[in-house]
Amino acid sequence: MKNRVLGRQRLAVALCVGLGLSIGTVAPAWADVGANGQALVGLPDFTPIVKQYGPAVVNISTTETRVARNTGSPFPPNSPLNQFFAPFFGAPGQPGGPQGAPGAGQKYQVQSLGSGFIVSPDGYIVTAAHVVKGAQKIIVSLTNHHQYTAHLVGLSTRMDVALLKIDAKNLPTVQIGDSSKLEVGQWVLAVGSPFGFENSVTQGVVSATSRPLPDDPYIPFIQTDVPINPGNSGGPLFNMRGQVIGINDQIYTSSGGYMGLSFSIPINVAMDAAKQLKLHQKVHFGWLGVMIQDVSMDLARSFHMKEPIGALVSQVVPDGPAAKAGLRPGDVIVSFGGQPIYNSGQLPPLVGALPAGFKAKLGVIRDGKAMTLNIVVESLPGNLENAAESTAPGSPAQKGEIKRLNVQVGPLTAEARKQLNVNTGVLVLGVGVGPAAEAGIRPGDVILQVAQQQIANAADLQKLVAVLPAGQPIPVLVRRGEGSFYLVLSLPH
Repeated sequence: MKNRVLGRQRLAVALCVGLGLSIGTVAPAWADVGANGQALVGLPDFTPIVKQYGPAVVNISTTETRVARNTGSPFPPNSPLNQFFAPFFGAPGQPGGPQGAPGAGQKYQVQSLGSGFIVSPDGYIVTAAHVVKGAQKIIVSLTNHHQYTAHLVGLSTRMDVALLKIDAKNLPTVQIGDSSKLEVGQWVLAVGSPFGFENSVTQGVVSATSRPLPDDPYIPFIQTDVPINPGNSGGPLFNMRGQVIGINDQIYTSSGGYMGLSFSIPINVAMDAAKQLKLHQKVHFGWLGVMIQDVSMDLARSFHMKEPIGALVSQVVPDGPAAKAGLRPGDVIVSFGGQPIYNSGQLPPLVGALPAGFKAKLGVIRDGKAMTLNIVVESLPGNLENAAESTAPGSPAQKGEIKRLNVQVGPLTAEARKQLNVNTGVLVLGVGVGPAAEAGIRPGDVILQVAQQQIANAADLQKLVAVLPAGQPIPVLVRRGEGSFYLVLSLPH
């Protein structure tokens, strides 16, 4: 092994000599020196940040009680490996099942790890909600090896922020920064406990700001290339001033490990939630009462728009703020309170941060024409009901075949209308090869509108489809499960 290392060192020396470089100045000589001989970018030194604020980063271990399912597979139920290996393990407590595994219905304990950071000398700690949610016992470990049992002050699942309290005084604390001043390209530093390796330090740069994610519409995430792994969740993201500007929250991965895409909750958003939690208040979110989607090029053409911008309204909650303001499905929101909206991901964080009663002007495109609506923001209801997915089929005698689309449709039952909270539409019973299938329409979908015309029954759909122009994009509003959205239909000549 020693010879291999020496061999590499000799190779490095040979390369330096061949390039005419001084061994003592290899790094700055070719990595960061411009044509005028001056450094263009200074390489960062993170040691002062780690020394000063590292002691304020904590390791969080939790214990949660779960109920065993009827499977002996060691893999999670939603894992592809579980589906493959489960037949080989058998059920717990049965022949072939793992020894000592809990049987179905039996309780067992699960331990997990995460990170957090101290925000006050008297023991308040901020972390990610998913680190401590459901935990019966929370242990906080400091860098001086002192351990404390933590009390959960409160958490917000939607914001994924939690506030803990330990009984201690004169604790080291982090310095809170301003995430609104963060810019793409800046160096950032993460400290946490990936896979249980306490106080591990990783670094990278800001890849994007205000990045929306599908499952967390209210959080304008900071995207970085900082290596984040399980156990880093809840830990701080520092800027070069040693200020916390984010909470490390999640990664995008297809392998289960880090792939260069990490996402952090902006500290401005997180601390606003933490302040409400400290006062034992419910975390507030502004609400418009709409479902929205991005505008594709085909959708833009179908709505007579010159370019694909804005947030397309696919559903309006009855009696919600948007309904009261006169917003309709098919409207495209292009500005809110004077701020332009280029895509649907911009709107939820912008509205969510506003207080109830805030009055704003909505810039809307309707039928290709610009208009302005006045809207009053309300608080997101805590008990929003999810509409159930309709599986109610039409009877064979009630089926209608729309040959030009190659679909079969039937009426919605009264129960299905109630579940889906709709007063119109037809249920798709079958889809063959053709325009509907190419548009993405599936059996079980409810067609609500075609070309912005309400569909009451199969006869309405048949008459409307018969006169639609060929070769042009046509917007189709469908309800699938608990949400509505637009698809683009193109009929053949």
